[in-house]
Amino acid sequence: MSDLPRGADHRAEDTAAVNALRSAVMRLSRRLKHQRVDESLSPTEMSVLGTLFRCGSATPGELARKEHVQPPSMTRIVALLEAKGLVRLEPHPEDRRQKVVSQTETAEAMLEESRRRRNAWLAELAQGLDEDEWEKLRAAAPVLEKLAHL
Repeated sequence: MSDLPRGADHRAEDTAAVNALRSAVMRLSRRLKHQRVDESLSPTEMSVLGTLFRCGSATPGELARKEHVQPPSMTRIVALLEAKGLVRLEPHPEDRRQKVVSQTETAEAMLEESRRRRNAWLAELAQGLDEDEWEKLRAAAPVLEKLAHL
């Protein structure tokens, strides 16, 4: 019996590929977390900062939807980030009842250093790949990116 969704015509090798992908992504993710610049931030706080970097300023409700958390949870996360000087809240330009969350220069610098450190770690790790593996990695990267945002 397959662990993949019903109705899909999946072969045994598809199931094996999904299992290998899950395992590899989880293992790489755990190892990448050790390359963080600021250990005082939770993975969720880092994710919110990354979303602000990629998508720009947003309301707490928009951030909650993008991060797949409940709005009250996002309100607490934003308050923690604001207390740490990593985001600022400003009035919404069209709806004064709402606030818009933006990252600060401190957050931008921290994210840039975190990316630099993680990229350097991955680049060093990838030195062990041969050219064929590099070609496969370059081809797989957009697919993995798409999966990450579905």
